[in-house]
Amino acid sequence: MGTNGQFGESLDGIIPFLLLCYMFTYWVKTPVWLKMVFPARLIWKVPADPKAPKVYVTFDDGPHPVATPIALQHLRDHGAKATFFCLGKNVEQHPNLYNELLQQGHRTGNHTYDHRNGWKVPDDEYFENIHHAQQSIKSDLFRPPYGRIRRSQARKLTGAGSNWKVVMWDVLSGDFDTTITPEQCLNNVIKYIRPGSIVIFHDSEKALPRMQYALPRVLAYCREKGWEAVVIPD
Repeated sequence: MGTNGQFGESLDGIIPFLLLCYMFTYWVKTPVWLKMVFPARLIWKVPADPKAPKVYVTFDDGPHPVATPIALQHLRDHGAKATFFCLGKNVEQHPNLYNELLQQGHRTGNHTYDHRNGWKVPDDEYFENIHHAQQSIKSDLFRPPYGRIRRSQARKLTGAGSNWKVVMWDVLSGDFDTTITPEQCLNNVIKYIRPGSIVIFHDSEKALPRMQYALPRVLAYCREKGWEAVVIPD
């Protein structure tokens, strides 16, 4: 989300207020202004191909010994592939499950070692945590936990000489939100998903009741629309 040119500079006065709002809520559909706060090279959507429409289902926080196998089964049932942004500590605890993700044709990404909030730690500590996770997660994809990353951190990760691709999202299912029903979680996605959308679910214990209800129905909806669920492309 760019701070490029006069428009980006004009945002500087309102960015603190906007980000303060972001701290206390979440948006199912990512607002345009949020994309404009960060460096332009962050990936929020994938350009849609009308001849071969695709959607990009992603998972955060795994692998988890219960939630991840359930997600994998639903993906197999619908012939879908997904991208799993994993925590380094969970990969260390469940290496066989991590390998299963790769063996089944899914893609993985780095989600820090232990779910660090980039707004709450110094940049050096944040990068060290990412590199710690990278010892177990061999990937050039990164997603910041909570979506909270300083612009300085994002610029370094996406700057010249860096191989990282920072993947954000277009649609947030809200499966982590224990105050919503599984049906609401499903509706969150169905309302906004379109070809090119990057959608977030979580393969975690907290999200499981809503994820395991919504995921197969979202995948079925996409198949009915003729949209293929695939991994984040290179």
